[in-house]
Amino acid sequence: MGNFIFNRSKGRFVEFAERVNSNDPTNSVFVILVLATSGIEADATLLDKDDITALVSGTTNEVTNSGYARKSIDQAGGITITYDDTNDRVDVDFPDQTWTGVAAGDGWNDVVFGYDSDSTGGTDANILPVSQHDFVLTPDGSDITATVAVAQRAA
Repeated sequence: MGNFIFNRSKGRFVEFAERVNSNDPTNSVFVILVLATSGIEADATLLDKDDITALVSGTTNEVTNSGYARKSIDQAGGITITYDDTNDRVDVDFPDQTWTGVAAGDGWNDVVFGYDSDSTGGTDANILPVSQHDFVLTPDGSDITATVAVAQRAA
């Protein structure tokens, strides 16, 4: 498995980060969720999923460990966007995300960032999957921290 940008979000990652940072539209956020190891579909299949409802359908599931909950980052969340003209890319850095005391249960396979243009809507069908990052581990009651930074090159 590898890190990737979902087909529907290619070329838009920086736009979504800018929108969340400027709160435009109001209540836009990044939603962070973790996919379970058991039953995970191939990247080639997941890459084509158009929303979070579709992402966790089939045999792919979100983890259910005690101590786990989805996270969200809004305009006050500390997303840093750096335009790197020397290397012809844009670097998007998210604050580290920590889950406290995550109990044994589901193995963790990937962390997924989704864009929700209106977090008050409340449905997974409204969340666009943006990026998926390898995050393979077995929870054991310890804290778990994810560090994610994305470099987006222009096509």
